[in-house]
Amino acid sequence: MNNNKSLIDTSACEYDVAIIGFGPTGAVLANLLAQSQLKVLVLEREADVLQLPRAIRFDAECMRVFQTIGLADTLLEQVSAAPGMKFVNAQGDLLIEWQRPTEIGSHGWSSCYRVHQPELEHALRQRLTQNPLLNIKTRHDVFALAQHEDHVRIQYENMRNGELLAANARYVVGCDGARSLVRRLMGSSLSDLKLHERWLVVDLLLKRPMPELGEYSIQYCDPQRPSTYICGAGERRRWEIMVMPDDDLAKINTPEWLWQQLARWITPRDAEIERSAIYMFHSVVAHQWRNCRLLLAGDAAHQTPPFMGQGMAAGIRDAANLAWKLRDVINGSAADSLLDTYESERSPHVKEFIEGAVRFGEIIQTTDLQAVADRDTLLSSAIENFRTPEPRLGPGAHDECTQGVCAQIAPQFSLENGELIDNHVGYQHVLLVTEEAASAVSDHRCVVLQGQAIKAWLQSVGACAVLVRPDRYVFGLAHSPSEITALLDRAFTGGTRSSIEPQRQRQAANH
Repeated sequence: MNNNKSLIDTSACEYDVAIIGFGPTGAVLANLLAQSQLKVLVLEREADVLQLPRAIRFDAECMRVFQTIGLADTLLEQVSAAPGMKFVNAQGDLLIEWQRPTEIGSHGWSSCYRVHQPELEHALRQRLTQNPLLNIKTRHDVFALAQHEDHVRIQYENMRNGELLAANARYVVGCDGARSLVRRLMGSSLSDLKLHERWLVVDLLLKRPMPELGEYSIQYCDPQRPSTYICGAGERRRWEIMVMPDDDLAKINTPEWLWQQLARWITPRDAEIERSAIYMFHSVVAHQWRNCRLLLAGDAAHQTPPFMGQGMAAGIRDAANLAWKLRDVINGSAADSLLDTYESERSPHVKEFIEGAVRFGEIIQTTDLQAVADRDTLLSSAIENFRTPEPRLGPGAHDECTQGVCAQIAPQFSLENGELIDNHVGYQHVLLVTEEAASAVSDHRCVVLQGQAIKAWLQSVGACAVLVRPDRYVFGLAHSPSEITALLDRAFTGGTRSSIEPQRQRQAANH
């Protein structure tokens, strides 16, 4: 710290939540907290959205979050449905097929969408303009956090003029990426899931239509040079190229080297390079996502190789899980221990996706010739038709059950007028109920909906009512009308909602 600079105290301006980092995770969290009528401070060290493409996929569950924010119509003008991925060996033989249907599915959306991340981030930020509850400060860099009994003291620098500032927030969420300062100040280490490889990512803009490249993404499981082709949004196309041990690092990532690697698919006459960069693909999960009033989300809490396209999606799920819990704790309708269920639910959920990406990475990145031969024999003899997993949440703010719909994401139905229910419900709990059981509901703590499609689903799961949380995951169900009141009481007056005991005695990061 420069001792010649004075620290301006803005503690009179209290915030419910401070978000450090304004990428997709932070922007989604800010939108959901704004909908929840919380006062939010956002601090971001960059001046604006980075204009380079990064994430290029999100799934139907993410689209439901964007729908909740009110972005679905805007995004439909920017995105297109993506059909899936194929894994082929060096001879072009199909090893794995991952079909993601482009027609509307059980979530009310297609399974997967192509997106240009800068456009998505601009859309997320645009939703926050003119909102008096939000104070968004770009080019402001946090350098210290001190926890107190009822708030966190945040110290940060205005990078435009060097001014040092301070503010207080009841909770701080670090959405500040893989090198998270918040994670370091929390003292949270990373659990290593054992995949770390360098890949070169190159994004191109087509100069002419090239339908021969195809709509499917292709994983080329070639031991000489594992590579990936991805059909991006609009005219964007991406190749990911594994860096091999004998590559000349002085030449790699030069235009000459890149076009040599891409020659089998595309030439400079067909496209121009938008950007290229070498990345180290990691597979890690933070050991601790919460320390008293400090929490982590997105890449600060977990990092995954890109082989399942779930990096950005995982952060969006974090935000959807966390925002309503922060809201309910801050407004006094839930105990502080509800926030412990954020990590207990999300950590095993995201770990399942990361482990899937690691498994794919082992298939794709295999270079040992005997292992390649064994892989090809095994997979080509019985081609795997992979399906996108929908893992159950870990233990937390839901009824415990090892089977059935509890802790799993609920479908999205249409009402009789054609309206999707998420539009009607907003970021609230909803009780889906049969017409026969509706008379047993005299509760105003959640939205209550019924309809023919809802009734058919309830019958299929053996319930007369199902309570769905704001993040669209099932809290629990009632098998008979007499059980509905108890179901709602468990959700709104304690029970499993705050039953997770703190997993450790948390100490403040700073005193």
